[in-house]
Amino acid sequence: MRNYKKIGVVILAAGSSSRLGYPKQLVEFKGKPMLQHIIDVADSFEFETEVLVLGAASDEIKEKIEPKKFEILFNENWQEGMASSIRTGLERSLEKEQDLEHLLILLSDQPFVSKERIDALIKEQLAGNSEATFSEYDGDVGVPAIFSSSVFPYLKELKGDLGAKKLIYDKKIEFRTVKFEKGNFDVDTKEDVELLKKLEKE
Repeated sequence: MRNYKKIGVVILAAGSSSRLGYPKQLVEFKGKPMLQHIIDVADSFEFETEVLVLGAASDEIKEKIEPKKFEILFNENWQEGMASSIRTGLERSLEKEQDLEHLLILLSDQPFVSKERIDALIKEQLAGNSEATFSEYDGDVGVPAIFSSSVFPYLKELKGDLGAKKLIYDKKIEFRTVKFEKGNFDVDTKEDVELLKKLEKE
């Protein structure tokens, strides 16, 4: 167990998986739903607050996962896109602990996220005392990502289906990065599911 007080974690799992046709949160990877994998990885840390944001197919998803210490939050505005789930998760996290110093954001469809990856991200953030630390893959940056409290007001202003990466361009926040091979692999289509099955055996 790694103890990270004053750090909250939010898992975003509210999307409708429209291209896949069924909840990608429940696609199996190594014998468990991808969302369960992310919950289990995050649960190996001792975060100050733990929030799971659901939206589409929330009842079906809740039946098939074990949330552990995570509080499940239903985002009524999930159709707006990722920004609304970030806002919802952050606001609830601050209600639970108003003195949060950092917020870690995870997605439910990145099967190769590991304890080691998250640990490296947090250590880089704390060592650099930066506004944000993003994962870097294929020359781009994205989630998992962690944000300092100085960025929280900007996260609350996010709109539409654009994630927190937009802050780099709009607000020009200072950020650091941690390499994450396979970080660009997520599950959006049936072809992705088939590829995941092959990668699972490697």
